[in-house]
Amino acid sequence: MADMAKQIVETNGLPDGEVFKIVVSSCIASCASCQALLSSLLPYYFVWLHSLQSKFLFHHPCQVDDGVVLPDEASLYLTAIEDAEYKDDKIEFWNNVYGFDMSCIKKQAMMEPLVDTVDQKQIVTNCHLLKTMDISKMVLGDASFIAPFKLIAERDDYIHAFVAYFDVSFTKCHKLMGFSTGPRSRATHWKQTVLYLEDVLTICEGETIIGSMTVAPNKKNPRDVDIMVKYSLSGRRCVVSRVQFYKMR
Repeated sequence: MADMAKQIVETNGLPDGEVFKIVVSSCIASCASCQALLSSLLPYYFVWLHSLQSKFLFHHPCQVDDGVVLPDEASLYLTAIEDAEYKDDKIEFWNNVYGFDMSCIKKQAMMEPLVDTVDQKQIVTNCHLLKTMDISKMVLGDASFIAPFKLIAERDDYIHAFVAYFDVSFTKCHKLMGFSTGPRSRATHWKQTVLYLEDVLTICEGETIIGSMTVAPNKKNPRDVDIMVKYSLSGRRCVVSRVQFYKMR
């Protein structure tokens, strides 16, 4: 990859000597100095944040004073979707597996966020900005957070899951660049993170789901991420208040 990066530098006519050292977990400790740290975007946002911390990418001693971390800005968003067909197929399925009650597996399946591509037609609410981070200035612990959210229904529908996704920006480049992994954007390798709800919420246009999301590394295994979502809805057809826990592996 380093050779390919050098070739890209030459092809695009960048200044001589502008060499990028690709930093990965196996060689970050041996890197003497570099001008740019390129973080690896894992398939799901929550683990990506804590993977960065585990590799000590932030302010690592191998980075020169005027070096940059790319991408250098990231924003996490939350929305809500209708997903009855998929939830029935993958979650409710465990209630009756060829006549056997395997609902104990259903509970485990509910706790594990699903990484998949969501059709934008499934979106029921607005997209709420949970957190924006300057990755280049992050320190250990910054990837753990508690963020409130407010999701407003854009139509009458049912809600089966929350969906988290991220946008990233490369603001230190000569031209502003970035992309979104959201369901309303072109599908990417990173997809979205789906968190299924125990309750099916019946919501009417204009009604609001209020809640908060807490994200932190698992105490026993820091590579896993614990997610807690508190949410409540006081609508004409549905009144609910619940706390759900998820574990991203």
